[in-house]
Amino acid sequence: MFVDVAKIKIKAGNGGNGAVAFRREKYIASGGPDGGDGGKGGNIIFQADDNLSTLSDFRYKRKYVAENGQGGSGSHKNGRDGASLVIKVPRGTLIKEAESGAVMADMSDNDTFIAAKGGRGGWGNPHFATPTRQTPRFAKDGTPGEEWEVVLELKLLADVGLIGFPNVGKSTLVSVVSEAKPIIADYHFTTLVPVPGVVRMGPESSFVIADIPGLIEGASEGVGLGHEFLKHIERCRMLIHVVDVAGSEGRDPIEDFEKINSELKNFSEELSEYPQIVAGNKVDLASDEQLDRFEKYIRSKGLEYYPIIAPIAEGTQVLMNATAAMLASLPPIKKYASEEIPLETFVKKQNTGFTVSVEDGIYFVEAEWLLKILRRTDLDDYESLQYFQNVLQTSGIIDALKEKGIHEGDTVSIYDLEFDYVS
Repeated sequence: MFVDVAKIKIKAGNGGNGAVAFRREKYIASGGPDGGDGGKGGNIIFQADDNLSTLSDFRYKRKYVAENGQGGSGSHKNGRDGASLVIKVPRGTLIKEAESGAVMADMSDNDTFIAAKGGRGGWGNPHFATPTRQTPRFAKDGTPGEEWEVVLELKLLADVGLIGFPNVGKSTLVSVVSEAKPIIADYHFTTLVPVPGVVRMGPESSFVIADIPGLIEGASEGVGLGHEFLKHIERCRMLIHVVDVAGSEGRDPIEDFEKINSELKNFSEELSEYPQIVAGNKVDLASDEQLDRFEKYIRSKGLEYYPIIAPIAEGTQVLMNATAAMLASLPPIKKYASEEIPLETFVKKQNTGFTVSVEDGIYFVEAEWLLKILRRTDLDDYESLQYFQNVLQTSGIIDALKEKGIHEGDTVSIYDLEFDYVS
C-alpha cells in the first residue's frame, strides 16, 4: 500500500540524574562530595533511505522513544549516555511539527536530522560545592528529552512530472523512455501510485520522470485520485502535459488541456506557472484536422508541442531531447527550508503545572512544557528574553517563587539556565 502521510510521536531520552555522594575512605577525613553526573539522553534522528518508497511502516508503529541516560554514582562515576534512535524514511520526506505545521526538516539529501534532542545529564553534587557550601547534599536531575508529535509527508523527488487525464498514455510513455515498469491497461486509474523512472540521455546525463496518477476535473477539490497526488508535482522542475489528441474517449483534447491546467491553478498558483511541454499522444488515431487544430491551439499559448505515439516510441526521443534541453536551464529540484516553530505553539498547549523547590538557597523550577520554550529562547535577544519573562509571570512561576521566600539576588535554576532573581 502506498502511504505518503503519517503522524507519529517521538520522544528523546531523558538525561540521567546527578548523584549525591561523599568520598569516605579510611585515613581521609572530610573527603568531600564525589557524586557523578548523569548521562545524556539519546536523540531521535531521521535519515533518508533510498530503499524505502512509502511511509507504510508508520501505519503500525506510532510512537518512537530513545533510551534514557543513566544516573551518576559515587566516586565521580558519570552515568552512561542513552542510545540514540535512528528512524529511516523515504528520500523526499518532509518532517512537520503537527500543531503549527512548521517544516522541521526536508529529508532530500544525505544529511541526518536530529528531530528531538536528548535531555542533558544532571550535575552531581560536586558542582554545587563552594567555599561556604562545602558539603552540598543535593544534585541536579537530568532534563527531559524533547517530545514532539510530527507529521511525515512524502513528496516525490522527480525532475519531470507527467500530468493529464487518466488513460491518455502517461504510463506507457514512462515505460518506453525509462526502465520503470508501471501497470498499463485500457481503463481509468490503472496507476494508483506515482511511478518514477530514470531517463538516461548519455553516459553522465539523466533525469527522473514521474507518472502522476490521473487527474480529472475537480481533483483539486477531492474528486477522483488526483487530489491525493497533486502535492507530488510540487517538487518537479517542469511538467509534460500528455493529451489524447484523438479524443478517443469522446472528450475534446483542448478542453482536457484547459481542465487539467485549471486543476493545477486551483491547487496552487505556483504549480500552474511551472514550465510545461505538451505531448500530443495517439496521433495515429486522430484526423489531420484534429491534429492541426490542437497543435495550432497549443502553439498559440506559447508552449512547445510534440506529437507522439507512445506504445511504439514514435516521437518520444525528440520529446525527451526537448525535455533535457529545458531542464538544463531550470533550477534544481525544490527543497523546503526549515521553519521556526512558533513559541506560541508551546504556550497554547502547555500544561501549566510546575514545581518549585529550594536547596541551600537555590530555587529550582521544573516544568517540562517550559523546557521547550527555554530551548528556543535566545537569551541574548531582548524581545525573546522579554517573552520568556512574560511566560514566567503569566504561568504563576514568579508568584510561586515569591511564596517560597525568594529575595533580590537569590539564584534561580531552570534546567540549563541559572540567573539571579531581580524583583
